[in-house]
Amino acid sequence: MKFLKIILTGILAGAAWAALAFYGGLSGWWLDAMAEEGDTRGFMDAAVAMVDKTSTGSVAFVLIDSGKVFDAHYRGSDRDIDGDTLFASASLSKWPAAYGVMLLVQEGKVDLDAPVSTYLTRWQLPESEFDNDGVTVGRLLSHTAGLTDGLGWGDYQADETLPTVEESLTDPRDSDGADVQIAVGRKPGSEWDYSGGGYLILELLVEEVSGQAFADYMQQAVFDPLGMARSTYAYLAEQDNIAGSYQRSGEPAPLYRYASNSATGLSTTTNDMVRFALAQLDENAPLKPDKVALMREPQGYETGFAIWGTGPMLHSPNGEGDFIFGHDGANDPSINASVRVNPSTGDAIVALSTGPAYMASRIAYQ
Repeated sequence: MKFLKIILTGILAGAAWAALAFYGGLSGWWLDAMAEEGDTRGFMDAAVAMVDKTSTGSVAFVLIDSGKVFDAHYRGSDRDIDGDTLFASASLSKWPAAYGVMLLVQEGKVDLDAPVSTYLTRWQLPESEFDNDGVTVGRLLSHTAGLTDGLGWGDYQADETLPTVEESLTDPRDSDGADVQIAVGRKPGSEWDYSGGGYLILELLVEEVSGQAFADYMQQAVFDPLGMARSTYAYLAEQDNIAGSYQRSGEPAPLYRYASNSATGLSTTTNDMVRFALAQLDENAPLKPDKVALMREPQGYETGFAIWGTGPMLHSPNGEGDFIFGHDGANDPSINASVRVNPSTGDAIVALSTGPAYMASRIAYQ
């Protein structure tokens, strides 16, 4: 159901080569180039053509060349779309949340190597056969804490009451309807295992350490300083200038609410995510360059390949001893978001979509 969960299933389903082929295919390793290297206009034109082949839903994307916006394209089948149009972002939410946690690390209020339990009073992980003290803040950020929930957070209808953070941690609603527990299922630090539950624990951490509601902390610490004027965890249906929600067929779909702001609840715009992407390259941004660089140091591996840092996905080596990094998100009915940044060149792309299947990620992988 979710893009990242699909990657995980593919990686773990077969032998090492099959997994590598699957992940590599999603990562664009086998794709034919849409334009010659260095032909920014050619790439933009090809990506626009890809989007315009479909008349369903809403799509917005921005191409950044050498740290500056090169061009943008917006398409809506039944509404006007622009750089300030709000889209649901699904698991892309985790990257700004990780940025918010790293600000607390930078301030000396959180230690990446400390057990997360030392910061929590309102909820604790269930006892396990493993040492729960191995569930550190850094491992939660990188999906290496030994949690085996595999959660994609389930939808809530507009008229449902959202559970508290503690209620969701105790009895989470999985998007696949599975009976899931947020608990330690393997030795912390031993493997990479995608965990939506881990990011709800981090949401609780932020609230306990900052003394603020998570949404309020993110507004004050991340969105306001970066000029992300429209990003919000409020119910998308109650906002103006929204992308809507569509099935892959193009039929309108409901707008849902989510019980985990940090893991899947962010609504954002291309303008805001451009600001966030460029902040990864800005030495004067709230999170300093050494901490941004720390976030993309490899922590999670599959078949020997580095795939995750302390928050962001590591999409591929960039040939300069670093990684093209960012995050994707996807959920039903058809939500997709993708951001990629090359720290060596300042090139980046931001893409948000609802309707056409995985359109944002397809553009970004190209």
